[in-house]
Amino acid sequence: MAEQNIICPFCKKEIPLTQAITQKIEADLCKKMEEGFNKRDNELSALEKTLASKEKAIAKSEREADKKIEEEVARKLILERETIAKEARKLAETDASLQIKTLKEDLESKDKKLQETQKNELTLRKQKTALEERERSVDLEVARRIDSERANISAEASRKAGEEYQLKDKDKDKKISDLIKQLDEAKRKAEQGSQQSQGEVLEIELEEMLKSAFPYDIIEPVPKGIRGADVLQKVHNPMGQYCGTIIWESKRTKGWNDDWINKLKDDQREINADIAVLMSIVLPKEINGFTQFKGVWVTSYPLAIAVAAALRANLIEVASAKQAAVGKAEKMEAIYNYLSGTEFKQKVEAIVEAFVTMNTDLAKEKISMEKLWSKREQQIKKVITSTARMYGDMQGIIGASLPEIKSLELKALTDETEVIKAE
Repeated sequence: MAEQNIICPFCKKEIPLTQAITQKIEADLCKKMEEGFNKRDNELSALEKTLASKEKAIAKSEREADKKIEEEVARKLILERETIAKEARKLAETDASLQIKTLKEDLESKDKKLQETQKNELTLRKQKTALEERERSVDLEVARRIDSERANISAEASRKAGEEYQLKDKDKDKKISDLIKQLDEAKRKAEQGSQQSQGEVLEIELEEMLKSAFPYDIIEPVPKGIRGADVLQKVHNPMGQYCGTIIWESKRTKGWNDDWINKLKDDQREINADIAVLMSIVLPKEINGFTQFKGVWVTSYPLAIAVAAALRANLIEVASAKQAAVGKAEKMEAIYNYLSGTEFKQKVEAIVEAFVTMNTDLAKEKISMEKLWSKREQQIKKVITSTARMYGDMQGIIGASLPEIKSLELKALTDETEVIKAE
């Protein structure tokens, strides 16, 4: 191996390198390199530990962040649900308030109509009472006048004799006759006023019944002071098409008068009504319930709505036939024959008879159901009583160890009895 030399940096001389120096240098270099490697390894280990701790911290931060995000999402979901629930409750409250408002308005409207009806009835009753009091006062005043005149005439007759007595006696008789006539006239006027008030009550009742039973029709009362019947019923079908007019006259008297028929016919011709109906509390002996009498339909008060339903049904049918037979004279003649024939009368009678039968069956069913409910109520009371007695016997034998049954306690039985009575 060739000998190696090094140059001194100061004196610029070559200095030979021996084996010992080379080994020492190599050893120093190896040591330094090893120390450097160890230091680098330590630094790398520390760096790895630092990186591991940072990774753990990052993972922990990520978990905490995920947890916070989940918590925030859950909180927002809760808030959103609460907001939706509040909006739903608000909408429900708004709908409920609208429904309540509508119901209140309907109730107020019905109360107003009821108050108006009651007010009209009260006015009529007051008028009736006033007329009765006026009649009594007229009777009393007439009686007083008669007694006074009799006393005066008697005193005057006792003072005079002869021809004057006969003249005064005739004068007395004339005055008594005049007073009796005045009394009869006053009674007649009082009775006429009372009958008029009763007739007005019946007229109002008829008008309300027709309005309630036939909402499609136009019910018009005839104004006071105008000659004519009591109520006009202008019949319309469900599509609003006019089908004809029924003229109604109501009577609330103690006896029947055939002149009513002729007057109602005149009123029918005057207003050009299709059908005339006379509703009376008192009917002729030959009429039982309803019938067509001298060209006018006559009915009792209970069957008025049934007769009205039958007549308006036939008017609607005839109007439909007229509409289909426009321009056909032969069909018009057939319709006239139909209305004036017995078939129309029989159909109306059949409809009313069916209505009466249905009303009777309904009353029978109501009575039967009430009997059944009463029987069931007695059976339930019997079962409860028997059960309570059996429980009392067992409690007396076993004692306090028997479990309590709250529904058989005194308060519970009392409450249940009150509920049954209320029902």
